[in-house]
Amino acid sequence: MKYINTSGHPTPLPLEAGLLILVNREPKAPEIIQLLDWHIMVMERPSPCKELWDYLKHHGGILDEETAWFIMAQATMATHICCQQGAFHRDIKLENLLLNPETLEVKLIDFGCGDLLRDSSCTCFLGTREYFPEYYVWRQYHGKPATVWSLGVLLFIMVCGRFPQPEDLDTIEHDIWSEPGLSEDCCHLIQSLLQQNPSQRIDLRDILLH
Repeated sequence: MKYINTSGHPTPLPLEAGLLILVNREPKAPEIIQLLDWHIMVMERPSPCKELWDYLKHHGGILDEETAWFIMAQATMATHICCQQGAFHRDIKLENLLLNPETLEVKLIDFGCGDLLRDSSCTCFLGTREYFPEYYVWRQYHGKPATVWSLGVLLFIMVCGRFPQPEDLDTIEHDIWSEPGLSEDCCHLIQSLLQQNPSQRIDLRDILLH
């Protein structure tokens, strides 16, 4: 088990507990699951709630843009707060977002693959392959651009009902991607998120302003 030093604690803490303490600092983000007790990892369990994956399946595998954007905005805010607090979640995906089906409120969960956010590149892979970009090409990645890509995959699945395929990424690269039934704004955001060159991806803050 990996341990990290966290301010306010005299001894190193298990990595997941330390990251949750970091992201639960004031001002707290309602989009991130709250750690209630780190000694035995007690976390809140919102009720009612279900994984976003289950919610998506229940709605035929695809969501309308308005619903998808409401969820996407909360997921983006959660990851933005994580980065501000120095935490890299590293496993943003449908299964790691709890959703209240009545209010569509989102909670980011499961920091078990996470790490401290660094300016230097990461060379160790943890997470879910389908949501991860350049590691398999260059064997390294940076936290914030990798997070943006994962959010892009998340949005793509919600509005298209599938993972992005190589032909999708090729047309995105040439700025000609579109999907029947999606607005121009939605297509533009997806293209801004899923740029194969990390330096060309939209910034986390700018996603919220899109």
